[in-house]
Amino acid sequence: MDHKGSPESAQTLERGLRLLRLLADGHRARTPTELAQELGLSRPIVYRLLTTLQNEGFARRDAEGRAHLGFGVLVLARAVQPLLRAAALPALRRLAEDAGATAHLTVAEGDEGLAIAVVEPTWTDMHVAYREGARHQLSRGAAGLAILAQREGRTDYTVTEGQLQEGARGIAAPLPGLPWLEASVGVVTFGALDAANLGPRVVAAAVELGTALA
Repeated sequence: MDHKGSPESAQTLERGLRLLRLLADGHRARTPTELAQELGLSRPIVYRLLTTLQNEGFARRDAEGRAHLGFGVLVLARAVQPLLRAAALPALRRLAEDAGATAHLTVAEGDEGLAIAVVEPTWTDMHVAYREGARHQLSRGAAGLAILAQREGRTDYTVTEGQLQEGARGIAAPLPGLPWLEASVGVVTFGALDAANLGPRVVAAAVELGTALA
């Protein structure tokens, strides 16, 4: 008998997705007991769910038995990147033209930030050449630092100078309201940056894109 459409299968899927979201949203490892408590499930159920996720590469256990998000999710993330890029381009174009600076969307992949969408302004004489696919440590540059700030509960804009490229100044803000995605919207330029004026525009662009993806 085929039980694929049974209520039990749907419940197992729902529980597995809740567990996956918890691993993705917590930014810290958890024991199966802690996971069971946070999900309101028994430990045997959590163990079975973890085993299934581990077998598919979506979860992993460290030497102390704590559960982490598995690297298999990166495959799914890369499949989603073209969709994110397409959704981000309109907001990034407006931001680049408004700011006269190169605008970008950066997503977190482990300890690195990956630029998946970049738009350069059309009317400036000089702008930063920032290529799609560029990677950098989250601890360097406005885009990565904005993502790290969001992990600490801060959603305002971040300003940096010369951290990734000499003479370049950047402003970035995290995308709010998307527990499944760690990302930031930002601008970078060699010119002067009026952070008090431009910062709120970057935040507004991040909110616009976050709302579109919610």
